[in-house]
Amino acid sequence: MLGKYILAFLISMVPVVELRGGVVYAVGVGIPFFESIAVCVLGNILPVPFIYFFARRVLLWGKDKRYIGKWARFMLEKGEKGGQKLRKKAGRGGLFVALMLFVGIPLPGTGAWTGTMAASFLNMGIKTTALSVSLGVLIAGIIMAVASTGVFSIIGL
Repeated sequence: MLGKYILAFLISMVPVVELRGGVVYAVGVGIPFFESIAVCVLGNILPVPFIYFFARRVLLWGKDKRYIGKWARFMLEKGEKGGQKLRKKAGRGGLFVALMLFVGIPLPGTGAWTGTMAASFLNMGIKTTALSVSLGVLIAGIIMAVASTGVFSIIGL
């Protein structure tokens, strides 16, 4: 049983899949509702400080490198555009809530990884970013757990 918890935690750390995949897995393998949310939220939040402090630096370093340059430039442009788009939508002072909602709505490309990258481009500060992203991840976890529980109960698992 411990292996299921560890796998749900690890799935939640993976970019793109993140908590959205981790919660579906956790609920699907029978991890209790609140434990599914807790394990997956923790797994999704753990990389946030590393993303905030290092991802942008790695991309800046790699933008001129032969094999990863094109990808790094693409990611830098995406981060810049995402940050500016978030700032524009949030207006003055609403960046915290905008980031939380951006991360909290479980759609493709709106998770903790993307939100933290956008926040790092906006220089929001690690404390504000961590709190906003964490609340967003919690919201997404609850939404995904409720949705997953309903889906699995309908199909008889």
